[in-house]
Amino acid sequence: MSAADPSASAAPAVEVRPTPVAAPEALELIAGSEAELASIYPPEVRYAFSPQQLIDAQVHFVVAWSEGEPAACGGFAPLDGYGELKRMFTRPERRGRRLAGAILAALEAEARSRGLPIMRLETGEASPEAIRAYERAGYVRRGPFGDYQENGSSVFMEKPLA
Repeated sequence: MSAADPSASAAPAVEVRPTPVAAPEALELIAGSEAELASIYPPEVRYAFSPQQLIDAQVHFVVAWSEGEPAACGGFAPLDGYGELKRMFTRPERRGRRLAGAILAALEAEARSRGLPIMRLETGEASPEAIRAYERAGYVRRGPFGDYQENGSSVFMEKPLA
């Protein structure tokens, strides 16, 4: 390809698909998420749902495929008056390709279709890349919500979906 060829710099195609939490590709990404969280945060400030908790909470879960591989995942729990993002994760070698943005767009569209007016999330101060991705997508900081309490390491964010 020549430098003048517009496809020469095109990002690889990304396909975001609804995926059962129990699917092998979802479980593999969730395991990657868990390993990363365990390397960064102590157990008392890790609020990530297990696969069974995701299923029990009826989380709408998606996997982003890039170059034929499951590369990122995320979901949201439909709660009373809002959705809560759960298990957002991109494989380290796939970061910087805006996969989180594609996941967020798919989850937000699904939440809107269910009539949810707002999306909320909890992440950690030690995850600046995640915070920047959420800010790029229009999320703003807020105080704790639901059962969360201020703990000195959590960051709470939300975005209106209307």
